[in-house]
Amino acid sequence: MPFFQLNDEIIFPSPELAEPDGLLAIGGDLSPARLIAAYRQGIFPWYADNDPILWWAPAPRLVLLPEEFHLSRRLARTLRQQKFTVTADTAFSEVITSCGDLREQSGQGTWITPEMKKAYIHLHELGFAHSIECWQEGYLVGGLYGIALDRIFFGESMFSRVRDSSKVALATLIQHAEPLHIRAIDCQMTTTHLLRFGAKEIPREEFHEILEQFIQHSSPGPKWSLS
Repeated sequence: MPFFQLNDEIIFPSPELAEPDGLLAIGGDLSPARLIAAYRQGIFPWYADNDPILWWAPAPRLVLLPEEFHLSRRLARTLRQQKFTVTADTAFSEVITSCGDLREQSGQGTWITPEMKKAYIHLHELGFAHSIECWQEGYLVGGLYGIALDRIFFGESMFSRVRDSSKVALATLIQHAEPLHIRAIDCQMTTTHLLRFGAKEIPREEFHEILEQFIQHSSPGPKWSLS
């Protein structure tokens, strides 16, 4: 099945029309309006530098519900020891930059192109994108970022320069899910790492039921606080 070519109109084909690997459409732009429209339907951009923008809607979808989060004894001990100072929305630009840099340094390559980074920093400034940061002795050593729409957090990426720092960022996000009004976390792609935390694969239909249930509006939210 051929993928869909987007134009200037902010509209996407139904995610049900995605190819087996999840590819749905190509083209368009990374404007806030288009990105928010995409996430509302469970669609996200993912492409390499110098390539056209590719839009994905994979199925099954990996989703983590806060009440099903598995906190290992080891990670619980790390949290109790308070090895890291954890903050929210204090260093979004640094977090997204670190996520991309560490992937490139490890030879994995990154979809966090300069264009993507600029677009998501703009979403952060508008109140849609958020980050959790882990600090040690004043240095940013781990964190994660993503998009929040109403009661769903769409996780984009995480990084770790010190062992367990990204895990602490995720566990802290889960601990504050209720005050941050998060009812579900979209993990996008399945990894063994996230499965260990209690994330589970669900079919497309169930994922879209979650979207319909927990996204009632697309208004930007306030800056996140962990206090």
